[in-house]
Amino acid sequence: MKFSFSYILLLSGFIFLLSCNDEVKDSGETEVAISDSIPKETVPKYMYVTAVSGLTLRKEPNLQSEKLTVMPLGSKLKLISHDDKATMDVGGIDGAMDEVEFDGKNGYVFNGFISKYIPTGENATPKTYFETVREDYPNIEYSETTGGTASRPTKTENIALPTDKWHEGFFLAQQLYGIPKQFAFPNPKGPNNESQKDSNKKKGLLSSELHITRSANTLRKIVYYNSTARKDQTITITKEGDRIKIDRLEEVK
Repeated sequence: MKFSFSYILLLSGFIFLLSCNDEVKDSGETEVAISDSIPKETVPKYMYVTAVSGLTLRKEPNLQSEKLTVMPLGSKLKLISHDDKATMDVGGIDGAMDEVEFDGKNGYVFNGFISKYIPTGENATPKTYFETVREDYPNIEYSETTGGTASRPTKTENIALPTDKWHEGFFLAQQLYGIPKQFAFPNPKGPNNESQKDSNKKKGLLSSELHITRSANTLRKIVYYNSTARKDQTITITKEGDRIKIDRLEEVK
């Protein structure tokens, strides 16, 4: 009986230790899996205002709440909490209210007018801009090629952003390639084909137009075209799966 009782105690102790080790091991593996399953790009620490006329910081998470301040285009906001479920529509952009910190104030903003991509700045070229941004967002794709003929050379730039949000691509293209700010982000609802002309063209521009293609009130393509006496420029924005593509073609006359 003594032998049997001692054996049972020893066996029970061994099973207990083995169970504890498995729990520690499982816990460690779970933590690694969770960490590895969250790409760096999905949890930005800071966001930037993309609304041309500025964005209102509100006291509560609704559009009727008290206004705390208006944050200018390009303002840097610390993201406190993000709501990835669209609960409202503003100007054709679906989104929700995110909690942010700006200039020592905590409040809420409509997340359809903020972006994780830092503003380009006045003197940045697309190449240098994306070289910098890819340090934080390595899934961004950028390439440039030259072609055409000696008398009519061309330059092509291709960008693929890891986002399915049309407005992020549009606002970034607007900064990089000088799409006039009078062209607001196109509302997805509207005619299948729409053209807008720049009523206040810069000096030297022969044409400046925005063309929108829709299908069943869904954006399919946004094209900005301008021309001068020396060159033509075409910016095309499309969506492919979970990426927004920006393609620029410049042709010297």
